[in-house]
Amino acid sequence: MTTTTTTTTAKVQNPSYSEAFQSGVREEMTRNPGIFILGTDLIERGGHFAQVKGIAQEFGHERVKDSPISEAAMVAAGVGAAMYGCHPIVDLNFIDFAFGAMDEILNQAAKIRFMFNGKVPLVIRATSGVALGGAHHCNSLEALFASTPGLSVAVPSTPMDVKGLIKTALRAEDPVIFLMHKKLSGIRGEIAGENYFVPFGKAKSVREGKDAAIISYGYSIVTAQKAAQALEAEGISVEIIDLRTLFPLDEEAINNAVKKYGRVVVLDEAPVFGSITAEIAATATERNFSSLKGPIVRVGGVRAPISANPAMADAAIPTVASIMTAVKKVMSY
Repeated sequence: MTTTTTTTTAKVQNPSYSEAFQSGVREEMTRNPGIFILGTDLIERGGHFAQVKGIAQEFGHERVKDSPISEAAMVAAGVGAAMYGCHPIVDLNFIDFAFGAMDEILNQAAKIRFMFNGKVPLVIRATSGVALGGAHHCNSLEALFASTPGLSVAVPSTPMDVKGLIKTALRAEDPVIFLMHKKLSGIRGEIAGENYFVPFGKAKSVREGKDAAIISYGYSIVTAQKAAQALEAEGISVEIIDLRTLFPLDEEAINNAVKKYGRVVVLDEAPVFGSITAEIAATATERNFSSLKGPIVRVGGVRAPISANPAMADAAIPTVASIMTAVKKVMSY
């Protein structure tokens, strides 16, 4: 897929995570009349997390369309429109609902470039991650999509990155899975202007450190920052690296962290077995074994459906305490 470069521009003050998505989409819809949005509860509600609030009123119902509740139909329509020159955003609201469209995503959108050398400029946007909502609304599917040839996966953790990544996604020629964590919907921060793009496959350091590194993405970056602050009070200085995209993955940033510190923790909310953390730990170890001072430690969720009970849901995913324990473990080697 094609990517763009980062350009510094004037910043808008303190929009929310969802408003940052709106800002990027509005700019790209103004630029490209082929962009339209298809999903449920979009026109009046603006999506479950207000991610497209007001866009239908601004651009009209020809470019923001409410669909019947059939994820297979939504994605199939998006694939077809993309093949014929449009750039659809199919909004599934929750990534769990992608299970109703797996053939359309994994067998069609992801494979058309290979099978027919055809472009499929399609964005599938959804919320992901663990929050209140129970087992049907808290699946972590990042590893599934990242391991599928033909798909890119973006996972922004800040308003700035939401806007920069969606603008890059809306200029790509191949399908992008765009995942926005539920718990980040209301966070606020600066965003840049219309010429700012976050390149796919480029991680960033969100906190400097001296002793070890935590590598993560999405809402886990927030939890990692809290853990790093607590560790600082105990004399342990930790760098935090935000991946921003899971495919393409910034392997250079990962390798550099291993070489710099020799002590690394990888973190996400998905069950540890078969996760993104497993891929990072295995690949980084294979390539940088001699730089490690001890094993890379993984922190992830339990291998169980997520309960609707808040206490049980919180117990199923990484906490500040579990991250601190993992960092202290790598520091013990």
